[in-house]
Amino acid sequence: MILRISVTTLLPTLILSLGYISAENVKKWHAIVIIILLALEASARREEIISNHGVVATDMAKCSRIGRDVLREGGHAVDAAVAAALCLGVVSPASSGIGGGAFMLLRLANGDAQAFDMRETAPAFSSMNMYGGNATLKASGALSIAVPGEVAGLHEAWKQHGKLPWKRLVMPAEHLARRGFRISPYLFMQMNRTKAGILADEGLRSMLTSNGELLQLGDTCYNKRLADTLGVISRHGPKALYNGSVGKNLVRDIRKFGGVLTMKDLQKYKVRVTKPISAEIMGLTILGMPPPSAGGAGIILMLNILAQYGSPSGVSGPLGIHRLIESLKHVAAVRMNLGDPEFVNVSEVLSDMLSPKFAAELRKTIFDNMTFDPSYYGGKWNQILDHGTSHLCVVDKDRNAVSMTSTVNSYFGALYQSPSTGILLNNEMDDFSIPVNNSNNVPPPAPANFINPSKRPLSSMAPTIVLKNGQLKAVVGASGGAMIIAATTEVLLNHFAKGMDPLSSILSPRSYHQLIPNVLQYENWTTVTGDHFEVPAETRIALQNKGHVLEGLAGGTISQFVVHTLEDSEAVEGVVFGKLTAVSDPRKGGLPAGY
Repeated sequence: MILRISVTTLLPTLILSLGYISAENVKKWHAIVIIILLALEASARREEIISNHGVVATDMAKCSRIGRDVLREGGHAVDAAVAAALCLGVVSPASSGIGGGAFMLLRLANGDAQAFDMRETAPAFSSMNMYGGNATLKASGALSIAVPGEVAGLHEAWKQHGKLPWKRLVMPAEHLARRGFRISPYLFMQMNRTKAGILADEGLRSMLTSNGELLQLGDTCYNKRLADTLGVISRHGPKALYNGSVGKNLVRDIRKFGGVLTMKDLQKYKVRVTKPISAEIMGLTILGMPPPSAGGAGIILMLNILAQYGSPSGVSGPLGIHRLIESLKHVAAVRMNLGDPEFVNVSEVLSDMLSPKFAAELRKTIFDNMTFDPSYYGGKWNQILDHGTSHLCVVDKDRNAVSMTSTVNSYFGALYQSPSTGILLNNEMDDFSIPVNNSNNVPPPAPANFINPSKRPLSSMAPTIVLKNGQLKAVVGASGGAMIIAATTEVLLNHFAKGMDPLSSILSPRSYHQLIPNVLQYENWTTVTGDHFEVPAETRIALQNKGHVLEGLAGGTISQFVVHTLEDSEAVEGVVFGKLTAVSDPRKGGLPAGY
């Protein structure tokens, strides 16, 4: 169920919630005006567009337009992804940025495909026992910072495929940081949820507060230090960060903060460029990210399980959700055997996760009338619950396609912004497992994901590209930490198995399960843009009757989706040029752009 709340519905509630409003109370008046304007804008916004040439779908309309302009100038899909990702790092700093990392999946029009792994790595002075079993030390603060990889990865992809100058692609983000951008509703929510951490950090305070208080919705935010940094990177490329003045200043700030990252860590950082994993399911070819992403293999395993039920009837209604949740619990159990393939041999578990035969065996353990405790699904290890991210999708005029998920992990990462560079640092060390003394009721941590210098932590990020008969069919992905696998699978099933149109596939309320705790979480919330998402009551009752413990979730995942129409489209030299339908998830207020 999806409802959109109108201005006339919102206004009385807003006034009641704010209490008596006097002329002197400028901030509250300001907030009301901004929210009304946003609600009016929401009633006319276009979360779905159809274009013939190229499209960009991101969390923020401004960043989608920046990417679109790059395409219009003749840029490659990679060019647009670089410009849009850098933009997101400025205007949505709680979710991504150059102090973090990313996975980029690229499928070229000629059929070649690459996976760019720009995931953060553990510093040289890190170790398996560096936290002494204290998980709070790896969750935020100086020791939670891993070596950032986004700038190196974006530049490597551009170096191989870019058509426009690097400086041209960095410039829009630099200008936004210098000239300022307005606090969006979603960023405002993230700021309020992280208020104590923002107020405790000098760099975040300088950017996100005024007179000791958080900036308000619609206020203009500046990060002129970051603008200076982006300017240097635009002129000198990634060496400015990984072996230059920006890096030296960044390391000095982190060391003062108590971190262990060094210039050698930055100098040693390498982008991994590999082949995507792939599988043939439901007449489609699914391209996904290889480990240390568990997302690509997780989606393929879920789809292989669910394909056995037939579509659309086998995956529809409450029973379809039950089957999806049961398959998701199996994925959660198996994925914790994965890790960084340069440190752990994951070939056997990866082979299982991609195998239809393995999926068929798991399918036999799923019963349509009941669910089970976590131990039933065979998981040996405790879960790592990674956090927030940002996702973008790009298709250019030649039908090159990019699916990219970027992250700083938790809201505002390590809750530390380097004062001299303006770079907000990730807390990606929190995605590693660490040895702890668990109770008898909790599985032990996963050894495959233990910390090692230069190792990359396990991730749920799942950029995905779909082909049909060798032609580009769709680009999809999601943000939302450990819930990404469920969200991306649900969008794919909605469109390809249930026959929903692209927008409906995104709007459909989602359900999640992370195995531990043994709770089925379902969407039940009103978003910052006024949409209400809620799994229907009759569906919830049916799931409870099968033994699921349900819990409403005020949040979840944010997905972007591009569908390429192959039917009745023109083919030129073997490449089909159909219409492109791009959707940005209204849950975060994003809008796509195209031409």
